[in-house]
Amino acid sequence: MDDYDMMDGAGDQPQVKISGADSTRVEFQLSKTNLSFANSIRRIIQAEVPTIAIDLVEVEVNSSVLADEFIAHRLGLIPLDSSTANELNFTRDCDCEQYCEQCSVTLTLNAKCQSDEIMKVYASDLVVDGRHSSNVGKPVITDPDGLGCLIAKLRRDQELRLTCIAKKGIAKEHSKWMPTSAVGFEYDPHNKLAHTDLWFENDTDPAAEWPKSKYADWEDPPQEGEPFDYDATPNKFYFEVETAGGMQPNQIVMSGIDALIWKLGGLLVGLGVREPEREAGAGGYDGPRSPDMNMDGGTTPWGQDGYQTAYGGGGQTAYGGGGMTSYGGGYQTAYGGRTDYQGSSWQ
Repeated sequence: MDDYDMMDGAGDQPQVKISGADSTRVEFQLSKTNLSFANSIRRIIQAEVPTIAIDLVEVEVNSSVLADEFIAHRLGLIPLDSSTANELNFTRDCDCEQYCEQCSVTLTLNAKCQSDEIMKVYASDLVVDGRHSSNVGKPVITDPDGLGCLIAKLRRDQELRLTCIAKKGIAKEHSKWMPTSAVGFEYDPHNKLAHTDLWFENDTDPAAEWPKSKYADWEDPPQEGEPFDYDATPNKFYFEVETAGGMQPNQIVMSGIDALIWKLGGLLVGLGVREPEREAGAGGYDGPRSPDMNMDGGTTPWGQDGYQTAYGGGGQTAYGGGGMTSYGGGYQTAYGGRTDYQGSSWQ
């Protein structure tokens, strides 16, 4: 596939160039940005893109040689169709007590061996309920035989009957919700910035010990005698995203960007930055303050704009002037005498 630009923004805006893409992986170059932003894209693609995975298994009959927990673990790792995962709510955000059709997908498995030959149970034997109009939660079958992942093997009269509840989640909670099987991330293929310590044995060729990646052809190699640039920073990053099967690779990347936007939006809301203030340069945040509204819905009794205390101008206390104590003047004590630091004691 020939290289082509996906995003042609202004000269100082991040740009993406896709070098290869198919149904299982996508390769692209992200440029004109910094390392922290590029690495945040990598991390959020791996850990915070919502997918569907089996989370609860109700075993009715299991006479196989495998324990219930073993089978439940295998079921949780079967990739399910998550292309329309946004149709479901997170269980923690749903109003139901445990699970319902708004936050889960139900799959059933009924298998019993009735012959002398060993019976193999595959992911294709899982039956999805018809409560959802899309294929959300349906096992992903990609092998030529159309069978899917192997779940268990049964001998004569052995039976497996269970109900699976698939829920929406992210890989931060459990790796079964990870949308990718691998995410390659690389920058500075010639190691001009010396961010990688290329250790090698004595009497060996470093070039042979550390072969260059294919991206080394995309950048100019260092020249002999070229001085080291201490101020240089990486600005080109190479990604290889391989899907686990539940989502298309391009959808994974776009969902990761959406998740990052939501997180940044939540951060701005948490900081109290309002829209007019962001347009004006985010200069309207004045620090902590009292509430603007009281319990009755009116304006706060604490003074103007909530910055003053209940005792007047904000600098005064309950005993009068801000410099006075409960015993009168600021220099008097509870015993009527004056302190030693009232002017004359130092004269």
